[in-house]
Order: sequence, then C-alpha cells, then structure tokens
Amino acid sequence: QVQLVESGGGLVQAGGSLRLSCGASGRTFRNYAVGWFRQAPGKEREFVGNINWSGGFTYYVDSVKGRFTISRDNAKNTVYLQMNSLKPEDTAVYSCAANTDFYSREYKYWGQGTQVTVSS
Repeated sequence: QVQLVESGGGLVQAGGSLRLSCGASGRTFRNYAVGWFRQAPGKEREFVGNINWSGGFTYYVDSVKGRFTISRDNAKNTVYLQMNSLKPEDTAVYSCAANTDFYSREYKYWGQGTQVTVSS
C-alpha cells in the first residue's frame, strides 16, 4: 500500500517556475515508478511524464519536454516535478501516481492533486 500526497502548487506568472512534491508513505516506495498527470478544467487527464524506481530513467510528453524535470529522492520517499518556463496552458490540477512498471500507463495509487495556476 502506498499513499501519495502532492504539495507545492500555487499561482505563478507566465515564465515562472514551481516545484511540486509527491510525498509517499510506505517503505516500499523505492520499488515504484511514479508518474505525473494533469487535468485542466473541461479537459481529460493528461499524462505529463514519469520516472522509474531508481531515477535513472525519465519520460516526458512533448508539450513539457525541456521545461519540466522529474526527479526523486528515495531516502525521503519523495518525487519532484520541477516546472520552468510555465505557460498559461500549463494551468491544471497536477497529480502523482505510482505503479510497478515504468512502461505502463496504468497506475494503482494516486494522490489527491495540487492546483497550479499560471497567469498571463
């Protein structure tokens, strides 16, 4: 069982940066890949990127590649989403999720989400 809690969301101007955190309970967290998702109002949830259990592999969708970076600190049971050069279209509720397969988009455990608002 893994419980996830996101933090770090807020309001930022376009071009600014935010770092989201995904804190996890459970000593087996280091065994899980973690993905970040976002959902804007009136839109479907979108996969943003993920990181494997060790942090050695990451994947990003084209819309955030070069601007967002996912990292993890397994000693702190935390995964981070560093977001730079933010755009108004990045406005969404961001959620993290965990699974045991880096290559799967099926996630078993989810956080509650944190709001990110980018003003123009």
